[in-house]
Amino acid sequence: MSSESSAAKNLDEVEKSSQLETYDEKLGLDSLDTSDGDAALQLVGAQATAHFSEEYNRKLRRKLDLVIPTISAAVYFSQYLDKTSLNYASIMGFPITGQDYNLVSMAFYLGYLVWEFPTVYISQKLRLAKYLGGNIVVWGIILMLHASTDNFGAFFALRFLLGMCESCVAPCLILIVSMFYKKDEQAKRISWFYIMNGLTQVFGGFVAYGISFYDGKALPSYKIIYILLGALAVVVGIVVLIWLPDSPVNASILTREERIAALERVRNDQGGTENKKFKKDQVIEALTDVRTWLVVLSTMLTSIPNGALSNFSNIIIKSFGYTSKQTLILGTPAGFIGSAMVIFCGWYSDKKGERMIPIVFALIPTIVGAAILIGLNGSSNKGALLFATYIIGTFGSALSTIYAYNASNTSGHTKKVTINAMTMATFSIGNIIGTEIFQPKDAPAYIPGKTAIMVLMIVQLGVSVLLRWINVRLNEKRKIQLAEEKARRGWTDDDVQRERERHAFADLTDRQNIFFIYTR
Repeated sequence: MSSESSAAKNLDEVEKSSQLETYDEKLGLDSLDTSDGDAALQLVGAQATAHFSEEYNRKLRRKLDLVIPTISAAVYFSQYLDKTSLNYASIMGFPITGQDYNLVSMAFYLGYLVWEFPTVYISQKLRLAKYLGGNIVVWGIILMLHASTDNFGAFFALRFLLGMCESCVAPCLILIVSMFYKKDEQAKRISWFYIMNGLTQVFGGFVAYGISFYDGKALPSYKIIYILLGALAVVVGIVVLIWLPDSPVNASILTREERIAALERVRNDQGGTENKKFKKDQVIEALTDVRTWLVVLSTMLTSIPNGALSNFSNIIIKSFGYTSKQTLILGTPAGFIGSAMVIFCGWYSDKKGERMIPIVFALIPTIVGAAILIGLNGSSNKGALLFATYIIGTFGSALSTIYAYNASNTSGHTKKVTINAMTMATFSIGNIIGTEIFQPKDAPAYIPGKTAIMVLMIVQLGVSVLLRWINVRLNEKRKIQLAEEKARRGWTDDDVQRERERHAFADLTDRQNIFFIYTR
């Protein structure tokens, strides 16, 4: 009798194993190969064996928040100051003007574009934070070298190299946030460092204002800007090298128990962690996913105005009849307004589980601001024109939300880095185009450029709605597919959870993993 019972038990196990293999075949996997999975498997395995209380996880998250968003904010603070240093220099005696100025502006994004794909794939093979920190130190040195020349060719070359070094920043930080934080925490954390884009506009404006009183006899004012900002970047790079963690698997700021807890905290999100192996099939999937190209289009539509306004906003304000010193101060409120929008969109995005609706919120003031600048062109109403320049920059938080969209809606490490690279390469292309939509012949009103910004933002509204609709549809289909599998296999809720845990760190893409849920 016992042998019959044992045989029946063995038969049940064989049948269940066969069912799981059939299930994996349906996903195109045959079987889950843990040797090909994420580095996290070495620490926590395919099944969750350790469980931590909510209080423990809250304390762990607070500990992470003290380090990751803080250092990431310092990186973005330095990067955005360095990237927009040309905007300040443009009204502080910078020797390059006219079309040559446009070309020097463009050089940064040309370097960014050329090096984007190589840099993300190099970073996949190396320790992420160490690679980022090394690049920051190098770009700080390059920025200080800007003070050594007055030549167009040298400025063009230095800006090109600066773009190459800075091209790894957003992809690296997005990956780090996606590894340490749950989906409903990611947008807020990204907003905490992306806010620096606005705050640096305030900080940089006041610093440039102070330096503008210097008589420039020993050294031109714009050269002092480059030396100070470059030195700051070197310091930030050293901080990153020492303290920013690469992934939960080897985070030196955490104990072994905390590293395990950090991984278990994000297991159910199915986003995975890091994987050093380059997988061609994941690149192909990224290229054949329609959402990838809509993200690319969305990034392009957002980046063109960014390229224009980050280099010409002070010139536009000065055209209202203000002096250079007044312009530096009057440009700072836009930074506060842009920062407030970034924080609001990040909060709303995580609170409501939305990614596209916050982008709509960010675009509307930009459309209104562009319309005011066009409609009141030549007007003596400086107050209204200044107000328009303050709200026209709110679109910037759309890119922050696109970063969060990528972090929350992509799985498979090679697919992640590919989509991040495509996003940032498009960012550079958009910014290159943006530097050219404000042509010298259109000065000082730049009506064609302002009109282009308004039209691009209106198109972006439609793309955002479409992306949201696609993710909602994908989730509906996945819910039905999972229910069918559960019924057909006779799975209990515990069985489903076991399978969800088993798939979490297998380095599956979001398409391959039936348990992956998209954020709208």
